[in-house]
Parts: sequence; structure tokens; C-alpha cells
Amino acid sequence: MYKDRFINYLKFEKRYSPHTLLAYEREIQNLLDFIGVEGSSFEDVDYRFLRYYFSSLKEQGMESSSVNRAISSLKSFYKFLMREELITRNPIALIKSLKMPKKLPVVVEKEKMVLLLDQLSEEGGDFENTRDFIVLELLFGTGIRLAELLKIKEVDIDFYNKKILIFGKRSKERFVPIHQTLVDELKKYLKMKKEENFQNISSELIVSKEGKKAYPKLIYRIVKKYLSTITSQKKKSPHVLRHTFATALLDNGADLNAIKELLGHAGLSATQVYTHNSAERLKTIYKQAHPKA
Repeated sequence: MYKDRFINYLKFEKRYSPHTLLAYEREIQNLLDFIGVEGSSFEDVDYRFLRYYFSSLKEQGMESSSVNRAISSLKSFYKFLMREELITRNPIALIKSLKMPKKLPVVVEKEKMVLLLDQLSEEGGDFENTRDFIVLELLFGTGIRLAELLKIKEVDIDFYNKKILIFGKRSKERFVPIHQTLVDELKKYLKMKKEENFQNISSELIVSKEGKKAYPKLIYRIVKKYLSTITSQKKKSPHVLRHTFATALLDNGADLNAIKELLGHAGLSATQVYTHNSAERLKTIYKQAHPKA
């Protein structure tokens, strides 16, 4: 079936993550199921049918962002089919994504984040507390993604040159710099990790209290726990710290291309969203501080 060929292409040639593969497979299967319910066939799908399909998703209460994800996934699917000459016409070519209101990345105040980390550093604590501190420091201090954090192994840390090897999306590698405080804290953490004498200890840097490889839900819990002490905003995810890292760099005059490289973005457009955050922050400061604002 066409779907299987496409998923294998994404898996073996594009080297997409299992999570991304599942997302693509789900979107394609949803369309195939809809085609079956409507009593049609894949070969008969045309532009009008696809418009009807996406309209039905919206009528069912699906968010515009989710509909756009479905459109994007199916555009990639049909593009593959055209390139492989499995079909002779592309029915989705003229379908446009729904207009979306621009959403600024959610961040926490960098001053509050710095204060929180300083307090945690001074307090010290047991292995779990130290590990939690390292998680927060890495996310806020390097801007890495959750998946990238979980992939870091002890051997990926270059203490002498103060940098960490990061394995990003599509197996792309990059080095991110780390500051001296984090270097010292990492050494302390690794010493404590060794002294715990875990059985079957994982080679990954971040581990659970049993010494096993850390998992996404654990990182989410850690981040939410500590961000709840400095902000009341609803969103308290690891990605918020990535946004905070990028916005802080931009506010302090960092070059946009440099931020792009640090974040591991494929293109500059993904990084440019942070310029809007900085602009909005400046507007707020101006309104609060200028006597005629």
C-alpha cells in the first residue's frame, strides 16, 4: 500500500523519529478511513473531496492548528506519490492551510529563572535534587529540546572545551556551549551519580532515582514542579525553557543566525518568531516607563 511505502521512506531515508512517523501514519489513515466511510476510493479523491474532508474536520471541532498539521502531512504524502510516479495528479496541490492567529512563544521571566537556579545551587541536596537542578540548567542554559536532553550521554560532555554534543532532529549533530557554573555542577552531579551505586546504571546523563534512563514524563514533572514556584502561567513545559533561552539571548543582543545554530533550527524562519517576543517585551517596558505612553 502507498501508505507503507511512504512511511518506510520517512523512516529509512529521512530518518524521522518514531513519534513523527506515528503522526504521519495517523493522518494518512484518518483520510483513508474517511474515504471508506464515504464509499469512495483513493484513486477517485480529488480537490473537492479533500476540501470536503478538511471542512469536516473543522466541523467536528478540530483546532485550526490540527487541521493544518493534517494538510501538511498529506501534502508530503502526495508529493512523495507524485515523485515516485504512483499517481498522475496531485489533488492537494491547491489546498491552502487555514489562517492562524500568530501566537508568541510562551516564556518565563529570565530574571526569575536565574534567581531560581541560584537558589537551587546554594541549597544543594540529595541526588534527586541535584539531578533536577541539572535538568533545569541544561534546558535553560542551552535551549536544547526535551528529546535532545534525554539522548545526552556522559561521554558527550567535553569538560575541557565547555561544550556538549547534541543529537538533534533527523540525527543532526551540533555542539552547544556551557558556562563554567554548569561545568562544575555537572562534575558534582556525575560524582553523586557514581556514588549512588545504581544497578545496571544507564550511560545517559539524566537518569531516574533508580539509575534507569530518564523518560519524558519525568522531565515534564521536574520542570512543572519548579516553574510553579516562579510563575502562575498555565504552560510550564520543557519547551518553555527553550523559548526563554532564545528570547533571553535575543534581548541581550545575540545574532539571530547564532541563535539559530544554537537551537538547531534548519531555517532562519523558525528562529525569527523570537524577534516578535522581544518586540512585545520592549512595547510593554515602554508603556510602563515612558511618561507619555
